[in-house]
Amino acid sequence: MIAPEARRIVRSAQPRAARFAPAVLSGLGTAASAIALLAASAWLITRAAEQPALLYLSAAIVAVRAFALGRGVFRYLERLTGHEAALAQLATVRAGLVRRLVPLAPDGLGGTGRGALLSGVVDDVDELQNLPLRVVQPIAVAGLASLASVVAVAFASVPAALTLLACLAVAFALAVWVGWAAGARAEREIAPLRARLSDALLDQFVGLDMLTAFDATDASAARVRDADEALRRATIRRATAQGLTAGAVSLLAGVASLAALAAATPQLSDGLTGPALAVVVLLPMAVFEVFGPVPLALASWRQVRAAAERIAEAVPSEVPAELPAEGPPATGVAPALGAGIELRGVSARWPARGGAGPTRPEAPLEASAASGAGVDDSGRLADVTLTIAPGERVLVTGPTGAGKTTLAHVLVRFLDYAGSYRIGGVEVRELAPDDVRRTVGLCEQSPYLFDESIRQNLLFARDSATDADLWAVLDRVGLAEWAHDRGGLDSRVGDRGGLVSGGQAQRIALARAMLAGFPVVVLDEPTAGVDPAASDALLTDLLGAVGDDRAVVLISHVDVPAGLVDREVRIEAGRVAG
Repeated sequence: MIAPEARRIVRSAQPRAARFAPAVLSGLGTAASAIALLAASAWLITRAAEQPALLYLSAAIVAVRAFALGRGVFRYLERLTGHEAALAQLATVRAGLVRRLVPLAPDGLGGTGRGALLSGVVDDVDELQNLPLRVVQPIAVAGLASLASVVAVAFASVPAALTLLACLAVAFALAVWVGWAAGARAEREIAPLRARLSDALLDQFVGLDMLTAFDATDASAARVRDADEALRRATIRRATAQGLTAGAVSLLAGVASLAALAAATPQLSDGLTGPALAVVVLLPMAVFEVFGPVPLALASWRQVRAAAERIAEAVPSEVPAELPAEGPPATGVAPALGAGIELRGVSARWPARGGAGPTRPEAPLEASAASGAGVDDSGRLADVTLTIAPGERVLVTGPTGAGKTTLAHVLVRFLDYAGSYRIGGVEVRELAPDDVRRTVGLCEQSPYLFDESIRQNLLFARDSATDADLWAVLDRVGLAEWAHDRGGLDSRVGDRGGLVSGGQAQRIALARAMLAGFPVVVLDEPTAGVDPAASDALLTDLLGAVGDDRAVVLISHVDVPAGLVDREVRIEAGRVAG
């Protein structure tokens, strides 16, 4: 049985009946024209062999031409209306998926691999378009056309109609059985194997410099080859199953014609004419040609179902309790800092991480935080009280897993909290998370740099900035000379900043924060991945560039040069020590 959430996703991929009906009707017209063309041709050839007057053949001649032209016209209309409806619905599905992902990012997606997420957003959503085009439409058209053909044959020969109906039923049962027995497992494996290959390729290309430095390129390439080989084997197994099914259906088409011949021949003595016998015997071939896409439609259904289940698994239907719930709409205005930031008895934790993605606990945040059931307790905060005055520089230290990064993500509303968190005296729950992030900015431990130019990476913070503004902020963070040497603002930084060092990435991230004008800047482990000998200089430059008009929360596990901060707060086991 398909899970309820996966069923909802499948239903969302199917266009409304009123919009999709023209595609089904056009497909039915294509099938009817093809079947009628063969029937009219069979009757015309056999009747012409009897050498009647041309007057008796003229209607059939016109019908053959009309059905031949009609098949092409209906095929064009079928493709046009079907793809228009399916692609429009696909855009709606993808937009809905992105809307569901946005509240989860970044902290609600920690258990989802980059390749798996890419596969889910792109490949699996694209797979859903096959529901109307390769599942619903072919089965509906084949079912209606086959039923109409059986009724038409019954007017000439009831026994032949019954044999045709029996052969169609056997073909459908065989398509279901062979498809599930031979290809279902391979079809379920293909998308996860494709995600595995995507992960391996991303690791190979993004981390090529590190792999080369540690002489691990051969091992990474072997991982790519293994993933590619596993995907190739699964694809071959699926194609083999589809070939076996198509061959069995083709064989049954011949059996149906022979059975119709055997059933209808005795009726020649009861008034069945030669042309009618030709139609009865040859019509099953055209019917089975229309029925041919049904096995592929069943295979496509299994792939659509598996894609919907993977999407439902990767993207939870509800925002986990550990993440901010939908609050008031964003105003686009930064909350006034006023007297500063105040945290009283704040507790927070990370969402559960795993293949199924985070899930919402039944208990409220305070109760479930006490039990810790089904959540990630590493880095959990418990009863933290802290104040940050405007322009103040606060150093937050503590061992790994103590909750330092959790605090940073609470401050920028990536994580929800229990207790009280106020900005300028206003409870943060009453503010939109996007508005909070206009006051409190975060420079993460590993800043994300887009595979664009230095200019574009800075303009993401303030798109109205001029080149003079960009050079001024680069000069403040100590990157102006470096940027000139690289060729100016148009030089690229590489995917995820792969062409710059860790220290340079931190400076670019700080430059973005300064362009955005955050009154409070949170620096989360800015010296991580930086040569220890250069960490003091980097911290001095970063804090010097921020200036005295902004409050700074510096999270660091290393000692900070004297005079850079106003006070130190130590967190141990999620609590403020001392």
